[in-house]
Amino acid sequence: MLDRASSRRAAKPFLWEYVAAELCESLKGISRPFERALIIGPLAILADRIFQNRIIDVTLAPTSHADAQALSVEVVSEDRLPFTPSDFDLIIAAGNLDSVNDLPGLLIQIRRLLVPDGLFLGSLFGAGSLAQLKSAMIMAEGDRASTHIHPQIELRTLADLLSRVGFALPVADRDIIDVRYSDWRQLVADLRDHGLGNALLGDRRYLGKKFLHQLDDAWLSLADIEQRVTEQYVLLNMSGWAPGPDQPKPARRGSATISLADILSSGQDADDMLG
Repeated sequence: MLDRASSRRAAKPFLWEYVAAELCESLKGISRPFERALIIGPLAILADRIFQNRIIDVTLAPTSHADAQALSVEVVSEDRLPFTPSDFDLIIAAGNLDSVNDLPGLLIQIRRLLVPDGLFLGSLFGAGSLAQLKSAMIMAEGDRASTHIHPQIELRTLADLLSRVGFALPVADRDIIDVRYSDWRQLVADLRDHGLGNALLGDRRYLGKKFLHQLDDAWLSLADIEQRVTEQYVLLNMSGWAPGPDQPKPARRGSATISLADILSSGQDADDMLG
């Protein structure tokens, strides 16, 4: 699916360009320098936009053969990343996390490839994405409705997952991208251009020409006065650090010296009590 998307790149992959710009801004807010970075997935083709003028040794790891050929590097498989443990101080993965077969396994690999106190930045489209397209397809299919888009992860689940696989100081947040479409066909074309269709399913059943007419009607029923439907891409951004000896650690449970119950019962200003 990603190979097909790469071969369709006559149109701009605007979602990946947006993600690359956001990653660039995130890196600007981090003062520490990075020496060796790894970019996994479709954003490898946009490495220059992410790092701009930073002087950094970047290893590109595209997951499609077309991107690998364009970059003159080897294609990689997320199932087994061919790199040495503790070899990078920054790893970026986006565009491939949405449909990877084993997301926890990939995140564990990424953590192991980082040096102590190395940084991981990732993005994927999560729960809530493509709600309008889903609604239109359910209306068009009726009682024959089936899955056309791969399962999507919730924000809270993603934050918990980062902790479970061993990242320190994990952070996950949500960014919503609104795009207006006059036709569901353009939306589907955009999904294919980005490799965001359902890669986890095998052969699809034939829906027939009647379904297309029903989908047209369902889409029109969702349109606004301008005959457009606003679709949402819910982008989940995550970051985590490989454990390191100098990182801040949470206080030991039960080590607090001030009781919150005492503060609330006394009516005293909390800022005064905490100094």
